[in-house]
Amino acid sequence: MKKTDSEAVRVDALEKRFGSFIAVNKISFSVRRGEIFGFLGPNGAGKSTTIRMLCGIITPTAGSGHIAGFDIFTQSEEIKQSIGYMSQKFSLYEDMTPFENIRFYLGIYNVAENQWKDRTEWVLEMAQLKDFRHRLTRELPQGWRQRLALGCAMLHQPGIIFLDEPTSGVDPITRRRFWAFIEELTHQSVTVFVTTHYMDEARHCHRLVMINEGRIVISGKPDEIVKAQFPDRSDADLNDVFITLMTRKNA
Repeated sequence: MKKTDSEAVRVDALEKRFGSFIAVNKISFSVRRGEIFGFLGPNGAGKSTTIRMLCGIITPTAGSGHIAGFDIFTQSEEIKQSIGYMSQKFSLYEDMTPFENIRFYLGIYNVAENQWKDRTEWVLEMAQLKDFRHRLTRELPQGWRQRLALGCAMLHQPGIIFLDEPTSGVDPITRRRFWAFIEELTHQSVTVFVTTHYMDEARHCHRLVMINEGRIVISGKPDEIVKAQFPDRSDADLNDVFITLMTRKNA
C-alpha cells in the first residue's frame, strides 16, 4: 500500500514477535491527518505493542510503516520528536511539581527556550493547574495528573499524538473534558491515535480498528461497524460488537 500525503500513519503487514509468541500479526491500516482514530481490543490483544512500534520505542519484526513521513525501522528518533505520546501508565515524575515536569519535558522535546514561558502557561491553563504549579505531582488527584501528562505530551505541538488509555481510572467529568479537548485538537489538524476500553468514548472516533490476539478483526466508522455486525438490531451498540468479536477466537 502506497502512503499518501493525506495520511499521518500507514502500516502494512506490521508484525512483532517475542520469541515464538506473535504479539502483533501482520496488521495493515492507515490514519488520515486530523482524524480521531480508535484502536480497540482487550488486554493482551497487541494494542500497546503496536503503539510502541509506531512511536519508535520498539522495532518491529517485519512489515513496514511510516509515521509523519518517517520510517518506523530507520527513523525512530525523528518519529519521537514529531509525535506526542501519553502512555497508559502515568509517565511524569511524581516527586516533581507540575511546573518542574513541564520544564523537564520542554528540554526533552527541544522546544526553543524563548517559547518556554508561553508553552508552560498553556499547559497549566489547559490542565487547570495554574494554582497548583508548585504542588508535588503525587499529591494531585488522578484526573489532574492525567491532564498534566496530556499537556506535557503536547508541549512541542506535534502533528500526531498517541494516547494509550488516557482516561483510565479517572471520573466521568474528567473523561468528558478530555474528549472535548481531543476534539479541539482535530480542529487544529492534529491527528489523534487513541486506545480505550470505554465504548462510549470510542463513539467519538472518526474511525476504529478492533484488534484481538494480534489481528485486526474489524475496522470502519463506529456506526458502520455496528450496522455491519447487527443489521437487524436497532438497539445494538459498540459494546455488543466488542463483546461479540473479542470472545470469538481467531482462526
